Amino acid sequence: MKEYLGTLAKGIAMGAANVIPGVSGGTIALITGIFERLILAIKSFNLKAIRLIFTGKFREFIRYTDLYFLLAVAVGILLAAITLARVFDYLFTHYPVYIWAYFFGLVLASVYFVGRTVKKWNLPVLISFITGTGIAVLITVLNPATENSSFFYLVICGIAGICSMILPGLSGSFILFIMGNYQLIIIDAVNHLDMGILFPVILGAVGGLMLFSHLLSWVLKHYKNQTIALLTGFILGSLRILWPWQKKILLLDVHQMPVLKNGEPVIVRYQQFIPEHLTGEVLMAALWILVGIASITLIEYLAAKSITEESY
Repeated sequence: MKEYLGTLAKGIAMGAANVIPGVSGGTIALITGIFERLILAIKSFNLKAIRLIFTGKFREFIRYTDLYFLLAVAVGILLAAITLARVFDYLFTHYPVYIWAYFFGLVLASVYFVGRTVKKWNLPVLISFITGTGIAVLITVLNPATENSSFFYLVICGIAGICSMILPGLSGSFILFIMGNYQLIIIDAVNHLDMGILFPVILGAVGGLMLFSHLLSWVLKHYKNQTIALLTGFILGSLRILWPWQKKILLLDVHQMPVLKNGEPVIVRYQQFIPEHLTGEVLMAALWILVGIASITLIEYLAAKSITEESY
């Protein structure tokens, strides 16, 4: 029970991260030590698993798919997605600099802790790291598309969102933001449980997850150091999105007036800037960056302590 409560907490942390455009649930899974187990468990849902169900071998099915572990993670993610969507909506509205600063520190520290798990750094590993960084930076400079609620496009959003959610450094929420459907799916549909929007997204997510987990598992097995280096680069490159000081660039009409949707201006992108003066807000943001770094350091310490205790 203690193990599954811990896994539930990690799932909640993953779900909370996935709500934020720029933070990856995969990053949380990687630094909390459940990333590879999660990929292997998802991958296990194959023909053998189906045969175990239809032949009534339910206990073997549970062991083969690591079902209790998966359920603990899934419940944690769902709890966070449902309960924290409103909380983060409030925080981004009233305290945007501080919430961005906290996650900037969180992800900044993750670069070190994830990168140090690479067993051996050589030229191919270094190239993988630089490639991952470049890809993540390129994604952050893309202009978002316009909102699209068609069934097929929502399925595509589900596939793209879930694949990026489990990849450390690539934020599923930010990918949805780039695709123009972040507000529609993460804020509106989740808060109002609009199944007309959520069903095709879930459909795409389930299918995409099944296929992508097999590819990721194979790559991790055969090119682990290069893969971890690539993911570390993804995390480093994603820092650009999380820079605390940024202003909203709004969609304007032909008269240069903000375009409204449900009474709110439509955000095209966020533009980062460097504060010109050392104000109280800047100092407080710096403090929240340190809190984010301390949070990851504490998680790493507790994870290492848990592993040490289990070895005894």
